[in-house]
Amino acid sequence: MFRRVMMVDDSDSDLLFTRLALQRCGVPCEVLGFERAQDALDHLAASPDHGVDLILLDINMPVMDGFAFLEAFEALPVAHRGSAVVAMLSSSSDPADRARAGSFSSVKGYLTKPLGKAEAAAVLQGT
Repeated sequence: MFRRVMMVDDSDSDLLFTRLALQRCGVPCEVLGFERAQDALDHLAASPDHGVDLILLDINMPVMDGFAFLEAFEALPVAHRGSAVVAMLSSSSDPADRARAGSFSSVKGYLTKPLGKAEAAAVLQGT
């Protein structure tokens, strides 16, 4: 089982720690990291054959936050979304954020930072 994961988070350190958790969890994966949500969307829109299985998405980012990303992602043609599902990965434990994230059909999970190895393995095996 090989997974391609897209991480979208404006924090260099969060991208690094999440990448390490994914690489060390025992489930083979390729990790693409984006600090800007618009860059991640551009990648998906330009490459219908992107092969992304899982998008780990932060909520609180400048310019385009996670919810704006979700609106734009769900507006993409189905071919550009592919089989990708989204798991929110946020420092927010606010029930309102969790409920709002759950209102998007592409969101299949909500995790809080930092992502541990066991959580990384579970989310990868669930995609």
